Amino acid sequence: MTMSHVRLELGRTREHPVGSPNHGYILHVPLDGEGLIDVSGWRSNKKACTVTRFWQGEPDDHGHLIHTRRGAWAFSYEPGEDDDEPIFHLENHPLKQGEYVTIKETDGEAYPFKVVSVRISAG
Repeated sequence: MTMSHVRLELGRTREHPVGSPNHGYILHVPLDGEGLIDVSGWRSNKKACTVTRFWQGEPDDHGHLIHTRRGAWAFSYEPGEDDDEPIFHLENHPLKQGEYVTIKETDGEAYPFKVVSVRISAG
């Protein structure tokens, strides 16, 4: 399976009007030719579909990309739903450089993240 290394960085917010390269996520996920999550690739090797959340001033969190019972994609760091971070419309939104995705963090706030790089990595 071919995996992609995707870096997301915080987009413009009230606290960060030009965004922030010090706040974001690094994903290892299978993508199809359109930049969408390859669901069959995810199903065949869920453990390889990882996320690292980096946030200035906080330790990194390490978790996995999951598909929730509600049919949405999310990042999960521990068993259970309490720490899940849903990604809005990832089922039909490509992870391509320059695109944005919205992630609802565990504090309940939704933040924009820019896809700053996508590169193929061995998986």
